[in-house]
Amino acid sequence: MRRRALIAALGSVAAWPLVARAQQRPAKTARIGIIDDAPIWDHFRRGLHGLGYIEGRDVTFEYRVAGGQPDRLAAAASDLANLPVDILAVSGSAAARAARQATTTIPIVMIAIGDPVGAGLVHSLARPGGNVTGNTILGTEMNAKRVELLKQLVPNVSRVAFLWNPNNASHRAYLEGWRAVAPSLGIEPEFVEVGRLDQFEPAFRAMMGERCDALSVTADPFHLLHIDWIIDFTSQNGLPTIYVVRENAAAGGLMSYGPNLPDLYWRAAVYVQKILRGTEPADLPVEQPVKFDLVINLKTAKALGLNVPQRLLYTADEVIE
Repeated sequence: MRRRALIAALGSVAAWPLVARAQQRPAKTARIGIIDDAPIWDHFRRGLHGLGYIEGRDVTFEYRVAGGQPDRLAAAASDLANLPVDILAVSGSAAARAARQATTTIPIVMIAIGDPVGAGLVHSLARPGGNVTGNTILGTEMNAKRVELLKQLVPNVSRVAFLWNPNNASHRAYLEGWRAVAPSLGIEPEFVEVGRLDQFEPAFRAMMGERCDALSVTADPFHLLHIDWIIDFTSQNGLPTIYVVRENAAAGGLMSYGPNLPDLYWRAAVYVQKILRGTEPADLPVEQPVKFDLVINLKTAKALGLNVPQRLLYTADEVIE
């Protein structure tokens, strides 16, 4: 059930139809490239529609599938750049880096990047420079908060596993962030590396062998492609897990804390509009999320034998029963 105002995404886009009525139609049909299309991208397309862009009339989309794999991402980005497309829209650091390596001239709109500065995608959030801009999920800064939430639900937690992808440049900064905050949080981090499909099973078995008390999962696009397997494994092995994406908690994960991803995809459409109207990506600051949602799956907590404190339930934005 919802605890506070209906998801910030609704408020953030409520005024957009008014903007759409006032905007002029683009002079030509713009071609937008998307890598690894998924249901979450519907929010991006709806955002463009809300701004007055009609598919087939004002914009068309070119799709390439890479499965989050580095070599396939590079090929997909190069293919789209060579068409060429007018804008590359990408989600996650690995896809953003592949796009940046494929072109230094085509504008790139990145969505939900963990640490765009640490990943070398932009010079700074305020002044991106180059041909890349978009939004971030502030991944590194949220590490401590997620551990604090875990400790409220699992008070005796001391060894926390962190699932990371070596192909995700933002995760390098995550590791440094974890090492920096771990002593002050009274936890020992265990880094679980998974960058390929065949690494999931052995890496998670090894994690259980290390007797970890809990697991933290990010919004890495490759890991999210296999999130059902992750949720099933952690449920079967009784491992409390915190996620970034609300849908992961809704699918059976214990809890999630992070920015509203649909809202970030909606907002990415505004970057596309500004770029198509002539603004250079270098002049568009990278946007940071302003609202973070805490979702708790009470059914999963009970299955794990966890009692959720009332104060934690009270602060949750959504409780799934």
